[in-house]
Amino acid sequence: MEIIARRQFDPLYIWLDIAFLVLFAALLIWKKKYMTVLVGIAFGFIYFAVDYGLFHLVFHARSITGGSLFWVLLWMSMSYGFTNFVWIWLWISKDKHLLEWSLLILFWWLCCPMLAATFGSGENLITIQRTTGGYHGWMALILFVGYALAIAWNLFQKDKTLRVNLLWILAIGILVQFGWETGLLLGGIRSAGFENFSDKLLTLVTNSLLETNLGMPYIYVIFLAYSAKFTERLKKRDNPLSFRDRLRENNAERVRGDDVSAYLA
Repeated sequence: MEIIARRQFDPLYIWLDIAFLVLFAALLIWKKKYMTVLVGIAFGFIYFAVDYGLFHLVFHARSITGGSLFWVLLWMSMSYGFTNFVWIWLWISKDKHLLEWSLLILFWWLCCPMLAATFGSGENLITIQRTTGGYHGWMALILFVGYALAIAWNLFQKDKTLRVNLLWILAIGILVQFGWETGLLLGGIRSAGFENFSDKLLTLVTNSLLETNLGMPYIYVIFLAYSAKFTERLKKRDNPLSFRDRLRENNAERVRGDDVSAYLA
């Protein structure tokens, strides 16, 4: 089945989002989240290589009106590549300010389209879309292999502390993309021009289950391998761990319960 992912927005949306990215990165650096920032930048470029190099140049799935495909895709890739993977890294590292970071990102994804629609000119709108028939099968293969390997790892672990928390990484992979897609949909950007709500819902659900989620087993392995030897501030750990010991340690870590209870009180 062909699924069309389409966005339509005022050019002001781009400039507002760039300002947010600068602010977001500055806050992360202020809190000394150096590795988190580097991960976000790296995956922004990876997103661009995939979106422009594969989706556009190889599969010819991208089209645009009202703007430059290269520059719009560069901004989109850096925006969602940076934000998505910064958020994922904060989740899997169980950052003590996870709630604050999460609300900052979610509120921005919801509010930015509305700000651009209200204060933009409403003229020369940019419309960009991609079809998915040429590559969703490849994405599904990557997703299946990653989770199948994680499942196989768990099946061979008698020690429960060495099993990957599959529900945790699955929830992160789905919810990060779902938050992004929902913000775009409610803001009137995602699936603009679609008459049927079912078409919009199909894009939201399929992308949420597949697109960011396909990378979760791999990014989790990268996180464990890095954090076993180095800290968030890019320094060597005082007591480096093996991969297995870092997995056990991460399973035992929790987002600070007193922070959560304070917000729920």
